[in-house]
Amino acid sequence: MRSLRYDEFQAMRRFPALDGLRAVAAVIVIAFHYGGPSWKWLSGWSGVHLFFVLSGFLITTLLLREEHRYGKVSLRAFYLRRFFRIMPVYLLVLFLYWGLARINGNPEPVEQRMKYYLLFLNENLTGNAPFLHSWTIGIEQKFYLFWPAIAFVAVAAVFRRRLMVTLCLLVLFIAMIPPDIAWLSWPIHYVAILLGCLTAIVMHHPRGFALVRPLTHPVTATVVILGFGVVQACAQFWPTRFGQESLIGCYALAATVLLPALLSRSVLARGLGLRPLVFVGERSYSLYLIQSIASRVAGGLVPALGHRSTGFFVATTVVALLAADLMYRWVELPMIEVGRRLAARVSRPAPRDGDGTTPTPPAPVAEDVQIPRPREVLEDVAPAARG
Repeated sequence: MRSLRYDEFQAMRRFPALDGLRAVAAVIVIAFHYGGPSWKWLSGWSGVHLFFVLSGFLITTLLLREEHRYGKVSLRAFYLRRFFRIMPVYLLVLFLYWGLARINGNPEPVEQRMKYYLLFLNENLTGNAPFLHSWTIGIEQKFYLFWPAIAFVAVAAVFRRRLMVTLCLLVLFIAMIPPDIAWLSWPIHYVAILLGCLTAIVMHHPRGFALVRPLTHPVTATVVILGFGVVQACAQFWPTRFGQESLIGCYALAATVLLPALLSRSVLARGLGLRPLVFVGERSYSLYLIQSIASRVAGGLVPALGHRSTGFFVATTVVALLAADLMYRWVELPMIEVGRRLAARVSRPAPRDGDGTTPTPPAPVAEDVQIPRPREVLEDVAPAARG
């Protein structure tokens, strides 16, 4: 019963509880889309912003560890890994949408919007567009086009400057939120991602980690996780006069507090790291993208389920998970490996310590820190969802 140490955090190769959280986020989004009134209390739309926070934290942590080991981040390698992580499944599902539309004799709605899908301007689509939930991919793709250059080239290896730049970007995007309320108010989505990035930056630094370390104590972590569950259940009661953007911002902030707690040894954190949840979490990207097609298949197989009901939500989830598993095994994993191999070819820097095993810790450091190779620490994953 103790808090996580900094060296233990840096030595973690995977964060199983975060995979479990991705699984929960993906399923509650599907519940929001297809579960009907019975699941309104869950506020499943929030799974989108939970994904955004997780994405910012995971990818920034990967980049920070790469920078620490090699002294710099290779943008070419990052973009290659990113391309082969996101694009193959995305294009496959987009092709399926177009192919099904052609079979049904109505391809125009997809073809007319193809430029938005291919240029990742999906958030500009209207409410009746096919493949509408892909707007989150557009948000993240644009963010990660510029974030590594800003945070790891312009302010490379300078903690305080990087922290200030991240805070300034947060303030900038908050200031860009329009006074009127609309789901197309895109700056708030970047705020959620940046909060995850900020958490990663703080936790990567020894002094920053010391600030959040109490949250990793099993007792404190249990309280935080349960508290987040209360936030999730009470989101439906948010006063409308405060606006949707403020709700999303507060929810994303709560998610950032949750992240350190999920790295603890608490029973609840270990529960999220159970293999069934990790299994779903690893497939959450494909699961999210394929959900609309899966709903049509589920409706065709069992017409009696009706539309937007608990049975329809469960059937859609099962069909989507089966399809996601196939895409994960036959598309995602092979393409991720291709991206990693190509990234290794364009960037083969020697580790700072020169022995290929243990990096030289940044000074000053209170404890000896051993960080594994960055490409073994975390998958370059950008989970995406849309409520």
